[in-house]
Amino acid sequence: MPIYHKLGNFPQKRHVVFQSPQGKHYYEQLFGTEGFNSFSSLLYHTHRPTQVKEILKSYSVTPKIAVEKNIKSILLKGFDVKAADDFLDSRKTVLLNSDCHIGLAAPKQSMKTYFYKNADADEMLFIHKGKGVLRTFMGNIPFEYGDYLIIPRGMIYQMEFETTDNRIFYVESFHPLYTPKRYKSTSGQHLEHSPFCERDFKLPQDLETHDQTGDFLIKIKKEGMMHEVLYASHPFDVVGWDGYNFPWGMSIHNFEPLTGRVHQPPPVHQHFETPAFVICSFCPRLYDYHPKAIPAPYNHSNIDSDEVLYYVDGEFMSRNDIKPGYITLHPKGIPHGPAPGAMERSIGQKETLELAVMVDTFKSLMVTEDALGIDDGKYYKSWVE
Repeated sequence: MPIYHKLGNFPQKRHVVFQSPQGKHYYEQLFGTEGFNSFSSLLYHTHRPTQVKEILKSYSVTPKIAVEKNIKSILLKGFDVKAADDFLDSRKTVLLNSDCHIGLAAPKQSMKTYFYKNADADEMLFIHKGKGVLRTFMGNIPFEYGDYLIIPRGMIYQMEFETTDNRIFYVESFHPLYTPKRYKSTSGQHLEHSPFCERDFKLPQDLETHDQTGDFLIKIKKEGMMHEVLYASHPFDVVGWDGYNFPWGMSIHNFEPLTGRVHQPPPVHQHFETPAFVICSFCPRLYDYHPKAIPAPYNHSNIDSDEVLYYVDGEFMSRNDIKPGYITLHPKGIPHGPAPGAMERSIGQKETLELAVMVDTFKSLMVTEDALGIDDGKYYKSWVE
């Protein structure tokens, strides 16, 4: 995250003695990325963050692959994923490759009996339904409909919901997840042509400091396994921190669409990037203003990427019979484009109110067994007139 942020108390210099008013030492922890060569923060704990009391159990959470090499366009009815009380139990990976896992979650209850850490992947949680607070050891971020939450790998967190009808679209990224380089100056400030800026970011606030010892369960996901680890101190015991590596959020409603005289290509909608995939936000916007413009996208070949679209709200103008919560996959190797009639009915229209999230992956995606359970089975034929 190319912004310096800080919460709580910490010493003027790094790696020096820092004590409580009672003379008790605080324990420094570097929370960094890409070794020592990228963004990091320094945290100061009330207790040593290394106190493992017991590893209770470990079990596989590796998604089961149904289709390893896919050529078929598919449509998944996302809201058909059954809700579950527990946040982790509700998460269902539907598409994946070696760079990312894409999935859906429908948790009904807050995380109260354990904390969670993804040791492998940055997480992007898109809040489609629900409201609450992301609680972390670096502070809290309130969230609501339309928010992206970006959670760096290694972050210990809890999701606290104010609602029971919650729907989340998520991506686990095995590469650091950043905003696009082309939007930023050499020092990281978002430039004037960027569709969003630092004012739009939701940064951690309300740092919680729990000076508690006992039994604290942290579920740690690593290499397809879930490890239930018992720690001797509360993980939210940080008295202060500063740096550049921390969770943050942003509303999709604060993404300012870039439009043109004729139809603009998908990169103008880009919101996040990694070396292996991009995430785009399709937001309500005015259509192209050339007198003979065709607002619907032209047919295009997926030569280098698989395209995933998650439909959030409004009527998606290039598709037919799309509902909120649907996911479409257009795999590399075959062209795709507007549904029959979509191009013609877009001509002369002035605006669209569509809202969608797109993930373009540079490696092909595999389809899981959980995906087959919500597949409509016929979408790949939908272009036949």
